[in-house]
Amino acid sequence: MEDQQPPIPNPPRAITTKDLLYLKDALSWELLAFKKFSFYAKQVNNPVFKEAFDSAGRMHQNHFKKLLTHLQINNDEVMAEIPSPKQTKSLSQ
Repeated sequence: MEDQQPPIPNPPRAITTKDLLYLKDALSWELLAFKKFSFYAKQVNNPVFKEAFDSAGRMHQNHFKKLLTHLQINNDEVMAEIPSPKQTKSLSQ
């Protein structure tokens, strides 16, 4: 069996266009889920269901906030810190 790389402990600080598109989709999904659970919680009278919907809504709201933190960086600054292929090659020689 081939050696597998260990998982990356933290996401990269730079955001590619593909990453940005995925984050945009994920934010939309989390926001929609939060809105739906909030709506459902207002519609039910049963306190058990109301708490379950509120709890699920809070979970999706927290996920939304966590994803949003990944967009609050200066991407140009981070990209400038990443060595270009020429720099990497000259360092290894």
